[in-house]
Amino acid sequence: MTQDEDRRAANDRRVADDIRRFGCHVISVFDPHEQLPTFSYSIGIQETTGCPEAIVVGLSPKLGASMINEYLRQLRGGTRFVRGTLYEGFLEGFSIYVEPAKPLRLCEYTLGCDRYYQGKTYAVVQLVWPSTVGVWPWQRAASEWFKHNQPLLGRQRPDRP
Repeated sequence: MTQDEDRRAANDRRVADDIRRFGCHVISVFDPHEQLPTFSYSIGIQETTGCPEAIVVGLSPKLGASMINEYLRQLRGGTRFVRGTLYEGFLEGFSIYVEPAKPLRLCEYTLGCDRYYQGKTYAVVQLVWPSTVGVWPWQRAASEWFKHNQPLLGRQRPDRP
C-alpha cells in the first residue's frame, strides 16, 4: 500500500468505528481561501437510524457538529422531522428547519458519504438556520453574504410544508 492508501484505510476505519460507537461520524470542511462556506455533515446516521444524513452549511465546525449530534439525539428520542416545521434545541434561542436536500445539489458536499455507502443510495437533510436577528436566507431582508454563506440545498422555501 502507498502512504495515501494507508491514510485512506485508517480514515475509513476511524469513520466506521465512530459510526459503531456514536451512531455517526461528522466531517467538517472549510475553504482555506475563505471563498466558500464551511460545512459539516454526517456519515452513518442513515445506517444506524434509517433516517437521512444531515448537513449544516455556513456555521463553524463546532456548531455544525453540535447541530448534527442534536439531530441524531432527537432521532433516537423518536422525533420524526417534517418539512416546513420549526424545531428547537439545535441553536440556543433559535429554531431551525429540517429540509430534504436534492441529490444533484449535494455532489460537492457529501463525498465522505459517497465513499462510505459505495454507490448505495442515501438521503440527506439540511439543517437550515436563521441569522442572529431571525432572518432566513430566502427572506428579502437576508444579506447577499448570508445567502452565499448558507446556500439552500433543497427547496428555496423550507418554511412551506
